[in-house]
Amino acid sequence: MSVMPEPIQIKAPLRHDWQLDEVEALLLMPFNDLLFKAQTVHRVYFDPNEIQVSSLLSIKTGSCSEDCGYCPQSARYDSDLNPEALMPVDAVLKAAQQAKAEGASRFCMGAAWRSPKDRDIERVVEMVQGVKALGMETCVTLGMLTDKQTQALKDGGLDYYNHNLDTSEDYYSEIITTRTYQDRLDTLERVRDAGINVCCGGIVGMGETETDRAKLLLQLAKMPKHPESVPINMLVQVEGTPLHGTESLDPLTFVRTIAVARILMPQSRVRLSAGRKAMSDEMQALCFLAGANSIFYGDKLLTTDNPMTNHDKQLFDRLGVRMGGSSYA
Repeated sequence: MSVMPEPIQIKAPLRHDWQLDEVEALLLMPFNDLLFKAQTVHRVYFDPNEIQVSSLLSIKTGSCSEDCGYCPQSARYDSDLNPEALMPVDAVLKAAQQAKAEGASRFCMGAAWRSPKDRDIERVVEMVQGVKALGMETCVTLGMLTDKQTQALKDGGLDYYNHNLDTSEDYYSEIITTRTYQDRLDTLERVRDAGINVCCGGIVGMGETETDRAKLLLQLAKMPKHPESVPINMLVQVEGTPLHGTESLDPLTFVRTIAVARILMPQSRVRLSAGRKAMSDEMQALCFLAGANSIFYGDKLLTTDNPMTNHDKQLFDRLGVRMGGSSYA
């Protein structure tokens, strides 16, 4: 009995010239057609049954001077969060070892700063070097950076820098007033110019419109080089923050957002990030079908709850997917 050969899959050139009407049209496609298109694109660049796993640790918690309306780490809100100073290096490395033992290939470290001081960067570089010595990829999110700080992180061996746009430029001032959209773009440009991989996405479910979601995705897709990682977060509502009580996003709208991110940025890792605790297994399975191929692992995502590691492993087993990190790109 002969075996049919696999169809030849041709990689179309990556686009950086998407227009708003095109993105909005994708978001409005019939659901089945959209998922089919996204999965078809996904299979050209990635193994469809492989999920990259990252672990995220809050290395400095709370007392942030920013006023991000979703964030319990802001010093402006009464969210019952206990502030914690920058962790000792050895404690961070112990957490990284545990994450590696549980299957994570990338260790991400987040600090609640508007912008770090140079002495803080020195400590973070020690952490980066220690995590890399364990054989893991490294990522940090520290707020806005200077050129000097960015270069120090590059020289220290940092693999990825996370700096999310959060939402569209039009809606941004409804969420944050303590830094501008251009501030975020400037930091991303510094990171890219230094040769560090970019991790950049946003949060949906913050009361934004469909056009805002389209504009966020468009901003990411029009970057001169697409972010290597694109985390798509669903708002986790925390009591005491201004966005607590926001109307919940339709789960299928979230899946659509994942699918369009995959179509616009075919080579990027699209990551299910905050909000997974509230997602059913079926919703997460649809997100993987739509092209998500990365998750954050562990019971905490900075300061909010995340599905337990064992539950994620059970879901992977049920779906027949495995943890990995290779691509066809």
